[in-house]
Amino acid sequence: MAMTPDVHARDLRYFVAVAEELHFTRAAERLYVSQPALSKQIRALERQLGAELLRRNRHGVALTAAGEALLPHARAVLAAWAAGADALEAAKAAQRATLTVGMSTSPGRGGLLPAIRSRFTAAHPEVTVRLRQSSWEDPTAGLAGGSADAAFVWLPLPDEERYDFVVVAREARLVALPQEHPLAARAELDFAELLDEPFLALPPGAGVLRDHWLALDARAGRPARIGAEVAGAEETYEALVAGLGICLVAAGNAPLISLGGVVTRPVRGVGPSRYALAWRREAGQRPLVRAYAEACRETVGR
Repeated sequence: MAMTPDVHARDLRYFVAVAEELHFTRAAERLYVSQPALSKQIRALERQLGAELLRRNRHGVALTAAGEALLPHARAVLAAWAAGADALEAAKAAQRATLTVGMSTSPGRGGLLPAIRSRFTAAHPEVTVRLRQSSWEDPTAGLAGGSADAAFVWLPLPDEERYDFVVVAREARLVALPQEHPLAARAELDFAELLDEPFLALPPGAGVLRDHWLALDARAGRPARIGAEVAGAEETYEALVAGLGICLVAAGNAPLISLGGVVTRPVRGVGPSRYALAWRREAGQRPLVRAYAEACRETVGR
């Protein structure tokens, strides 16, 4: 079987243009080359293949049987090469990409973030990971609006079926009280003792997450008394110190508000909180989001 010499994609592109236009001048214009250069290139290709592909006659140009045989394959090669070039560009773009990770509270938790980042960066050194702090007004930390690709959030999420997540930490819910509160002297409390206390609440937009931190599930249908609304750790601390109310806090976040004048105590009768890395279901198709989630899973599972 004879070996076909290596043919450049450019030569095939020239051949296809002439075969489609059946006119050298129009094909040359379409290719932005001079007509003599195009003719010369086609003759060189014919010599290389050892077959006449195009026959010039007084009406213009006609394909020979060899040209007819080659044309569909030449088109297929060019289409495959174009698809390859697109895939290459997409891969380069993915490598240059930025992954935006939202968070509503900084996930200290034993160096979790640096550990995930170093694992992810080892596999994707060319990707920039941008961390975005968001207000407690948005319990999805940027996922719902699309400003974050993945986010560290507290469960439950509003519209939870829109998201996939990996639980990073399960932490007891503690109660935070002003130091001079009568119950602050106790080592541990029952949630039943707190039912009539004014509570600090997340903004109404936080929906099911607001209900979670008010522990509505543990109130047997009794509404919570709201002392004030808070949208961040500093506001929470200020409201506690001012005696506006008490609140539940995840054990891992207790250090954010256990500053002067505030104490946290274990509380019986409320379940734990769950801290998770979440992403929109459709975003889970993105290789970088999948890779970050995988790095998170491996870090948490170690």
